[in-house]
Amino acid sequence: MIIVVSASGKTLDAQVDPRFGRAAFFVAVDSESGAFQAHDNVQNLNAAQGAGIQSAETVSRLGAEVVITGNCGPKAFRTLSAAGIKIVVGAQGTVAEAIEAFKSGALAPTDAPNVEGHWA
Repeated sequence: MIIVVSASGKTLDAQVDPRFGRAAFFVAVDSESGAFQAHDNVQNLNAAQGAGIQSAETVSRLGAEVVITGNCGPKAFRTLSAAGIKIVVGAQGTVAEAIEAFKSGALAPTDAPNVEGHWA
């Protein structure tokens, strides 16, 4: 399964970025092999609007089955859900810690966004 985590850096030791749409990076992790690859999200960091939707399209292209982040707004949530991607919010700590929390059941997918649009 491909798990994508919003991150402040390019490694498994990077902190989870609390913003989904304007996250600095997305770290895509293969939960079976542990292999990972970072993808920068620079095009959305300063976007006037549409960052959540564009970021959702990016992680969909990465093959994400699950997205782990701190917060997810309504437009990104709808776009991710339409692509069949499960959304986990409330993650903190490092990318590796967030993935372990998800695998252990401490973090579970949500059925609603947890912030309003244009949350910074």
